[in-house]
Amino acid sequence: MKDYTTILKSGHAEELIDRLVRYVQIESTCSHSCDATPSTDTQWNVNRLLESELKAMGIKEVQLDDKCYLIAKIPASPGCENKAAIGFMAHVDTAEDVSGKDVKPKVFRNYDGKVLQLSPGWTLDPAEFPELAGYLGDTIITSDGTTLLGADDKGGVAIVMTAIQYVLKHPEHKHGPLYAIFTPDEEKGTGMNLFPIERVQAKACYTLDGGKGGEIESECFNAYAATIRCTGVSSHPGYARGVMANAATMAAHFAALLPRSESPEATDGWYGYYHVTGIQGGLEKAELSIILRDFQTDGMERRIATVQALAKAVEAQFPGGKVEVELQKQYLNMRQKLDTTPQVTELLFMAAELAGAQPYSKPIRGGTDGARLTEMGIPTPNVFAGMHNFHGRHEWASVAEMVQATDTILKLMELWTQV
Repeated sequence: MKDYTTILKSGHAEELIDRLVRYVQIESTCSHSCDATPSTDTQWNVNRLLESELKAMGIKEVQLDDKCYLIAKIPASPGCENKAAIGFMAHVDTAEDVSGKDVKPKVFRNYDGKVLQLSPGWTLDPAEFPELAGYLGDTIITSDGTTLLGADDKGGVAIVMTAIQYVLKHPEHKHGPLYAIFTPDEEKGTGMNLFPIERVQAKACYTLDGGKGGEIESECFNAYAATIRCTGVSSHPGYARGVMANAATMAAHFAALLPRSESPEATDGWYGYYHVTGIQGGLEKAELSIILRDFQTDGMERRIATVQALAKAVEAQFPGGKVEVELQKQYLNMRQKLDTTPQVTELLFMAAELAGAQPYSKPIRGGTDGARLTEMGIPTPNVFAGMHNFHGRHEWASVAEMVQATDTILKLMELWTQV
């Protein structure tokens, strides 16, 4: 078991607590129902605050554009001007699965392994979440249980901001040119659609959007979204024989045909899935929203073919009805490109070891802005940020792991100057 008390003696701990507690109290929930970037005005509040904080640090190149992308460039330390530029990225939006409004963060210092009372009716119990029992002596941050916490990814935001503040206060800390990048709408999968890639001339970037301490993720799903549009034929139900094609029933039948053994709740590890995220409509029109996930390219091709085949099958079973499939690529498995630039991940493992974080590799059963940035040409693996149970009311953050994440990226800065 780690000695969390010793880790927390780092000079980063109190700053990380302060930043996370402040940032999560600013609502910034994204919206899947809005096509604008950002999808909600509240996300501006976070990035405007970060903009002012970065400028107050003395950084001259800070730009918040009209799509809510905040990018700051920090000059290299003396003598490292010609070293490779690297970036650190986090997203400011939170998932809309659970409310992120009026978050009331709770800070539990020197955790004793017992049930944490968040508020009347809400607890965080190691009997229900056994991972928590391994954090004796750590400082745990939660919400009061009525909302999510928002450490995904304001924990990452706090880590990046703390590391940048550190190097500015310690000019002896060697680093090449640095970028701090804060994006909107990662949780809805559109966070990089309008990203101004021309503003980031970096050899590598690292997202601070991971979970348990030591986790390093250089592999993620291939991801597509499928919209299934069913068009039916309306008729009086008393005289519907041979005439009616019920669009709502067609959509429901389509969902029922998806293999239950390949759903999110039935898979883990390197197994992909089909996931119905929404169904709506009536007699004449109905729409089904599905996300497709697979680590392998040929696996994704199979899933796309399955969806298209099911559309034809449903159409055949409902004479007069029509089923259309619209597919949208969301992101690709970043491993395909990261494998061609192994140095980016190798240095990350070295930095995490130097920070005492005991790094290990695992796949992301999801995606990050880093996957999209990798696809755009800047290799971007994902780094742990100490978040647990994200997207839910029992979300919590380990301050000790946030400290080690901060130390990891500080070590990364130094290692890149030695390349």
